[in-house]
Amino acid sequence: MSVFALGLNHTTAPLDLRGRFAFTPDQLAPTLQAFRGRLQRPSEVAIVSTCNRTEVYVGDDPTQVPPALDWLAGIGRVPSHTLREHSYVLEGGSAARHAFRVASGLDSMVLGEPQILGQLKQAVREAESAGTLGTTLHQMFQRSFAVAKEVRTSTEIGAHSISMAAAAVRLASQLFEDLSDTTVLFVGAGEMIELVATHFAARTPKAMAVANRTAERGERLAARFGAEALRLADLPARLGEFDVVISCTASSLPIIGLGAVERALKSRKHRPMFMVDLAVPRDIEPEVSRLSDIYLYTVDDLSTLVQSAGEKRQAAVEQAEAIIETGVQGFVHWLDQRVSVPLIQALHTQADDWRAAEIARARKLLAKGEDVDTVLEALSRGLTQKLLHGTLAELHAADGEQRAQLAAVVSRLFLRQGIRSHNSDKH
Repeated sequence: MSVFALGLNHTTAPLDLRGRFAFTPDQLAPTLQAFRGRLQRPSEVAIVSTCNRTEVYVGDDPTQVPPALDWLAGIGRVPSHTLREHSYVLEGGSAARHAFRVASGLDSMVLGEPQILGQLKQAVREAESAGTLGTTLHQMFQRSFAVAKEVRTSTEIGAHSISMAAAAVRLASQLFEDLSDTTVLFVGAGEMIELVATHFAARTPKAMAVANRTAERGERLAARFGAEALRLADLPARLGEFDVVISCTASSLPIIGLGAVERALKSRKHRPMFMVDLAVPRDIEPEVSRLSDIYLYTVDDLSTLVQSAGEKRQAAVEQAEAIIETGVQGFVHWLDQRVSVPLIQALHTQADDWRAAEIARARKLLAKGEDVDTVLEALSRGLTQKLLHGTLAELHAADGEQRAQLAAVVSRLFLRQGIRSHNSDKH
């Protein structure tokens, strides 16, 4: 059993292509089961889907890569060659190294950002619930969580990152002289919106509102920040009231269209609007960015603001990579050991069968009144003969170089204790 990862992320694929492969949490279970059904045999499967990446992890050998790639291309409705151009396939230790780097925040758009670890854990829970997570992937992900924890506690990797939320506030501050004079609308009520709302609330804007498809969740978030709760259906009519609009929902289609923004600008007498679309797929139609007085940013646009440099950052990265490499070596060693597990199990089964047969034979002899020492002698001889029969037969059948190689293996396996005892006697 091995493992491979097939994925695309913010470094290999543009935003609109990533959007084609985004899965909502409620889509994961049926998608996992459908995917496993498309493979050539039942395999372990987990899917990680965030705004920056969609990755399929498979506990199986690389022969399953082509059907996995064809399946994923079908999901995104793109030709297989297009997906191949924008994706990566990593196997064995390389797949584990990638998973460990993702969990530790080293493969994120925001270096060291903590959100991805929670998203990875959620992906594992979904795979467990769907019944597609087996021993190999479970072991890999648990080790990735342990490595991520060590990276965060032993290095300063998280101290050098600027979150998407902070970056959005920074951009808005460049457009509006005083954020306390602005009105802010948050579309969605998930974790990302909660983070952004926390950052904006610290600047005490004049008014805030939350629009969400599920009214109860939107009202709960609005109450936390002293904001107004809006129905998503009221969004087009109310859009013009807001200077800042931050959107991040799980909608598969844009929920803020060009026409609605044009009407909002008209009602605002073309006062500028700052908009951030953190969703994948997009929440705001891309054509909106062409409008005058609109400043629209996507997750990819924010990437330049969340990169940090310098000697401290590099030192933290190098330290984190060393921790990750140690974790990878441990997982690869565990994988190598797993290869021999079926053989070990078969040997135990065979030995138990031989033992049971000889014990049954001994019991029959004892029941007939045979001498105990004679029965024990027969039992030990029977076990010894069964143990050596196959080996001796192979030695007799082999010839030349093959016999010499086989003899060396047999000596190492069966005569080691005898050699050790013989050497001990010399001393």
